[in-house]
Amino acid sequence: MTESATSTAPRAPRTMSRDARRAQLIEATISTLAARGYSRTTLTEVARTAGLSHGLVLFHFETKEKLLAETLAYLAEEYRQNWQDALASVEQSPAEQLNALVEADFHPAVCQPSRLAAWCSFWGEAQSRPLYQDSCGAKDDAYNQTMEAICARLSDEGGYGRDPVKTARIIRVTIEGVWLDMMTMATPYPREEALATVRTCVSLCFADHFTPDGLK
Repeated sequence: MTESATSTAPRAPRTMSRDARRAQLIEATISTLAARGYSRTTLTEVARTAGLSHGLVLFHFETKEKLLAETLAYLAEEYRQNWQDALASVEQSPAEQLNALVEADFHPAVCQPSRLAAWCSFWGEAQSRPLYQDSCGAKDDAYNQTMEAICARLSDEGGYGRDPVKTARIIRVTIEGVWLDMMTMATPYPREEALATVRTCVSLCFADHFTPDGLK
C-alpha cells in the first residue's frame, strides 16, 4: 500500500467498541508495517492508514512501542489459533496431522502479503527481537514440540527411523524460508506454489505417506 493510498483511506465509523477500535488500529499497523517497514512505522502513519486521528491512536496505545507489542501479540495469537484449529479438524493419524500443520501455514488467514510482510518486519529488526521473544517464544516452543511429536509418531509408524527434532526443524525451516521467499522474490510466486514446495520437502522426509501433491 502506497502513502497516497493510505492518505485517502475512508473515515472509520465514530462509534465502535474499545476492542473493535483497537483491532482496527492493529490491522492498520499490520498494513503500515507491510508498506513502510518496522523503523518507518509511526503512530501518525498508522492513524493515516486507519483514517483516524493521531490522538485516538495515542489514547488506545500511548506509544509506538506498545502498539507494536500488541500488534505482534495479535499476530502470534492469530497464528497459534490457526494451526491449532487445523489440528483439531483432522483425525489423530500423524500423517493427517502433519499435513494439517503444513497446510495451516498457507491458509489465507495467515499467509497473505500484508501479514507476511509484517512478520518479516519484526524478524528483520534487531530492536524487535526481545519483543518477539516476549510475545512469541512460548508459542513457538509449543508449535515446535507439537510438530516434533507428530514427526516422532509418523517416523515410528512408517519405520523411517528419522530423528524427529531434526526432521521437524527441516520442515519448519522450509516453511519459514518459503514465507521469506514469497516476500523477497522480484516476482513472488503464489500461495499454491509455496505450499507445493513445502509438500515436496515433506515427501522427501516421509515418502511412504506423502507426495509433492500432498497426502497419499
